[in-house]
Amino acid sequence: MTSVLRGYRGYIGSRPVRGERTPQQVQNLVIRDYASRHGMAFKLSATEYAMPGCYMMLNAVIEELPTLDGVIVFSMFMLPSGETKRRRLYQDILGQGRELHAALENLSLRCVDDIGRFEDILRVNDFAATEMPRAR
Repeated sequence: MTSVLRGYRGYIGSRPVRGERTPQQVQNLVIRDYASRHGMAFKLSATEYAMPGCYMMLNAVIEELPTLDGVIVFSMFMLPSGETKRRRLYQDILGQGRELHAALENLSLRCVDDIGRFEDILRVNDFAATEMPRAR
């Protein structure tokens, strides 16, 4: 479960998630509620910069992992768009014996077996976002 001495760092963003902007205050409320419902000690959130493709704050949180139990992201759709980068992120987290949680989707990544579920959801979302050619 949770060590009060460590806790879980939140990760919120300044740019749209799946085309929608969610105020940072609301993102933090969602993370705080998730942590509370799961008995997790919540630490303040790191806020990602607005530039597209920027993950400086996420990388800073990953560097902080030795002092944390894990990370709670507002949404799994805030993770890097490239599967290779995401898998590297998963390995960084799991390799340190830590966890990744997606508050909005109510999902957790605690072991290698959980990666498939995350990736399946992201793949389906990508597929649904691509426009299918119309039959003539």
